[in-house]
Amino acid sequence: MKLGVNIDHVAVLREARRVNDPNILNAMFTAINAGADQITIHLREDRRHIDDTDTINIINLCTIPVNLECATAITDIVLELSPHRATIVPERREELTTEGGLNLASPELPSTIAAMNEAGIDVSLFIDPNSDDIIAAKELGANTIELHTGSFANAYLMAYSNIPKTKFSIKSLEHTNAKEALEFELDRLKKAAKFAKNLGLNVAAGHGLNYQNVGLIANIPEIFELNIGQSIIARSVFTGLSQAIKDMKELIK
Repeated sequence: MKLGVNIDHVAVLREARRVNDPNILNAMFTAINAGADQITIHLREDRRHIDDTDTINIINLCTIPVNLECATAITDIVLELSPHRATIVPERREELTTEGGLNLASPELPSTIAAMNEAGIDVSLFIDPNSDDIIAAKELGANTIELHTGSFANAYLMAYSNIPKTKFSIKSLEHTNAKEALEFELDRLKKAAKFAKNLGLNVAAGHGLNYQNVGLIANIPEIFELNIGQSIIARSVFTGLSQAIKDMKELIK
């Protein structure tokens, strides 16, 4: 199983003070040297962290594949930069982070996917783990899907962490049996991964994965790649980025 390291949060820290520290390229090279299989970045429309200059430099200088997460609104930029993979994600300006899978009925998707395929860019769609979306992704011409693991991760937090006792408690799960919710979400992911693989799709997964919950997802044989960012960058505050990546690599083995 491969590990894509999302370095967006290095840029988040940089933007907090509007100085070039920490340097995003230092983060990229550190991740490569620590054994990352892919560098993942999200070029958002509002450029709140990764910006165009970052994206150009990373794609031009990176010695491992670059997975560029993006909304359909910046298709022209993606075609110009030509990353190894473009993962199309939903995006709302008011969100803190991506909150769910794509609406695959979006009218912009067919032309966006066709243009990227024609340009030789591997196209991945970030989707919820259900069969209807998987079938739609295949019909749209995507080569890869990334299963949204956010609901699974939220259930894990509520079942096995102290988050229910903090201001970050997940309101929608406060009056449910979190362990049962976790079992349900894990089963959804297992079934979705197997269904997608049988359709001939490459299956990745990501969102909310961390050092505590990643083992459950790493045990799903149909998933070939995990994209993980926030938890790695958070751990790196205490261990350093290289060690944080090595620790995650060891867990997903």
